[in-house]
Amino acid sequence: MFTGLIAETGTITSYDKRPGAARLRVAAPTLAQSLRTGDSIAVSGVCLTALAITSTGFEADLLEETLRRTSLQALQPGSSVNLELPTPAGTPLGGHVVQGHVDGVGSLLSLTAVTSGPAEDTDWALQLRAPASLARYIVEKGSLSVNGISLTVAAVEAGPGGAADVTIGIIPHTYAATNLHTLQPGDPLNLEVDVLAKYAEQRAAAAQVKSETITEASLMALGY
Repeated sequence: MFTGLIAETGTITSYDKRPGAARLRVAAPTLAQSLRTGDSIAVSGVCLTALAITSTGFEADLLEETLRRTSLQALQPGSSVNLELPTPAGTPLGGHVVQGHVDGVGSLLSLTAVTSGPAEDTDWALQLRAPASLARYIVEKGSLSVNGISLTVAAVEAGPGGAADVTIGIIPHTYAATNLHTLQPGDPLNLEVDVLAKYAEQRAAAAQVKSETITEASLMALGY
């Protein structure tokens, strides 16, 4: 499990595409020191397995399912990625529960400075479009993982075709310490909604089905 607090931005140094799969190498001189073969690591919000670890980086395999469901298929040498190690048990949750299981790929609409002054003091407004399949899970003041970053939704508006147009405030630290500052409008974004919202939906649906099965015929069948 992760919390969406990015520990380091890595750089893709190689990206070997194969039929239905790929292997990437990430330069990560800080986190590589803590990795062991087989460890999990979130790469821009996608939980991967660290392989071929050196003092300056690691490799990871991407299967067809990962390529199809995430933005990692768009990576190339030189791309910047957000990195986070799993959160040890008992550690305070600084962000929110992030599993590293991408629910869908959105797109960046804009990233605009909303304050003026030195770069280290500039606040930003990020606008993204989430696919219609995720719209019902995204609420104002709710949590949303964007490229592995735990962020808080400021506003949600209806987008075309049932999509959700989402606005998020970005503080100077998040802008500088993640790969957000490298993105351009139209770039794909890995989105993971709050898993608690999905469980709540499942429970509500189960309760509704259960109540709907209580009919006169079903009661008679049970001997009432």
